[in-house]
Amino acid sequence: RLCELLDNAGRGWRKLAELAGAEKRFKCSAEELEMCSLKVLEPRGSPTQCLLQLLAERDCTLKYLLGCLERMGHEQACRVLSSAVQEMICITVQPESQVVAEGTQVSLTCCVTGPPGLAYQWFCGRQEVSGATSPELVIDTATLGGQPKWYICRVNCGATFTFSRWAHVQLEKSSSPSSASGYCSTMAGLQILQQPRPCCLAEGDTLVLECRAIGNPPPQYQWFRNRCPVEGAQAPQFQVKLVTTAERGSYSCRVFNLFHEVWSQEVNVEIGEGPRQTPVTPHLLCSQAGVSQSVTTSPVLAATDKVALLIGNMHYLHHKQLQAPIVDVHALSALLRQLDFKVVSLLDLRKAEMQMAVDEFLLLLDKGVYAGLLYYAGHGYENFGNSFMVPIDAPSAYTSEHCLCVQWVLRKMQQRHTGLNIFLLDMCRKRNLNDDIIPQVGALEVTANVVFGYATCADAEAYELSQSELSNGIFVTFLKRWLLEDEKITVLLDKVAEDMGTLEITRGRQALELHSNLSERRALTDPIRTPGQDESSARNLQWAKAHVLPESRHLRFDCGVTVQLGFAAEFSNIMIIYTRVVAAPKDITKCEARLTDIPEELDVDLKCTNKETPEELGSPLAPVWSLGCLSCCLYSRICGLQKLQQELAFTICLQYRYQGMDDFVEERKRVNVGRPLIAKLNLQ
Repeated sequence: RLCELLDNAGRGWRKLAELAGAEKRFKCSAEELEMCSLKVLEPRGSPTQCLLQLLAERDCTLKYLLGCLERMGHEQACRVLSSAVQEMICITVQPESQVVAEGTQVSLTCCVTGPPGLAYQWFCGRQEVSGATSPELVIDTATLGGQPKWYICRVNCGATFTFSRWAHVQLEKSSSPSSASGYCSTMAGLQILQQPRPCCLAEGDTLVLECRAIGNPPPQYQWFRNRCPVEGAQAPQFQVKLVTTAERGSYSCRVFNLFHEVWSQEVNVEIGEGPRQTPVTPHLLCSQAGVSQSVTTSPVLAATDKVALLIGNMHYLHHKQLQAPIVDVHALSALLRQLDFKVVSLLDLRKAEMQMAVDEFLLLLDKGVYAGLLYYAGHGYENFGNSFMVPIDAPSAYTSEHCLCVQWVLRKMQQRHTGLNIFLLDMCRKRNLNDDIIPQVGALEVTANVVFGYATCADAEAYELSQSELSNGIFVTFLKRWLLEDEKITVLLDKVAEDMGTLEITRGRQALELHSNLSERRALTDPIRTPGQDESSARNLQWAKAHVLPESRHLRFDCGVTVQLGFAAEFSNIMIIYTRVVAAPKDITKCEARLTDIPEELDVDLKCTNKETPEELGSPLAPVWSLGCLSCCLYSRICGLQKLQQELAFTICLQYRYQGMDDFVEERKRVNVGRPLIAKLNLQ
């Protein structure tokens, strides 16, 4: 629409280029202006379109562009751009009316999506609230004089603005500030109403702890055991069936929302006959009520960084399909990130892709880095003391030529002078009778920093449970109980081995085996000693490249419909794309935006695209990542991003129907989102 208005010789695109060039970085050269002018020779060429593209590539903002149009005096162009900006400003969280106790503090929140440079201003009635220029407004009710007040927030981008809903703050006199549980939160906007209670249980009982809170925005929960987060425990009620002594300890709940945080009281849970003192990890000891607890005098070990590569192979072309790797890799990814690991998680890799993934992983390693955790779940075997990971494209009678040797990976890691090398191999270790070749991986260095944790013993198989619902494999089921503990990694794996030994169905068939030459007390919880800028910048850039999602964007169709295009990552090579209609003219009664024309090299099941709910995508992890998803969307799951040979491009097909008409009308827009996530590393 701007092109139609500015593609003329008078107050047109050349004047815009001149005014925009007042800021040096937006100034166009004579060659660039000539390139713009030559666009008139093309059938659908537009000099304005070319100029806007040049400005966009130099990060010109909508606010600056609008200012240039205003200085041109082009009122119609200003109205067009202002209207487009206003449609982009969308209030996602409205301030809510509240009834609060007099003398307390209350928080109102207004969350907005839109163009960069948004500004906020809160009003009480018609009066501006001084200094209230952020998404949150904290009100001290003691200053209200006992009178209820109305509040509203204005959000603007330049001269374009929109208002939130009115929120009514009403005061209630209270004789007691305490909550129903006898506990009063000191945090404004968040209050715990029900505290967890200590309990003493016998093995086999059900543990139930409950913490209830109120707040605005609504509270979220995370349970902790021995001050370490419990995976998946993110509901007001924490429940464990058939408890064992492993669940003994001190529990607390972190309650938080967008702006506040408060902790429940810490309670002890005893399992068994008598009470047992819960150990407190050295780096969490503190002084309370004048009693100081001492810290161990052993030297503090630290890493320059902590990185992990997690590979799960499930959908084999010529071998038995597996179920657990997707759940295992996801569970370990979440836990390792809590320990400040940089994690790359990949599913279903071919031989060349596994090789390239390891090569890129090695680029993350440097002197002092805790490199290991290389975790692999899938088919595997062991010959002559060497372990082999089997890619999904291995032939039926595979040999070492078709697989990746773990000892070769270790040798490459040692060459990077890493501080700790950990291999967790969740695979079978049976001998491969098709392979009588002894690979020459070269001599390994004596580094005293290598740990191998095998899910099973030599010449034995590793099992996954046959259940109707997807669940963790046996190894990870017990590993995730201990992974966050502040223990030397070998001690931690010994505890996992002890737990695995209690499982009746695998006794005598699968047992964890530990190989280690670790000479220091290295633990996964060791802190990171921040290196110099030059040391870490290249490594961080390499890791960040594999985790960049495309930015959410809005597509405007000729019929006046605006569609939001959003993205989420399930793994480093699996992405969720969703479409949502956010605005439509009143005369359009029904419309939806579908994803089509997806590149053939990607693993996309067309029956699992454009689904109304995340659960319909066929991903067992949908209940996890879909918690924060928007409603009224169509979801598509894109797998195998490492196979992309060029930038990811697809079509958004908009189908809509006008009021009083039976037939649907269709519009299409081609979208290019570049190389998302792991595709940026060009593993092909």
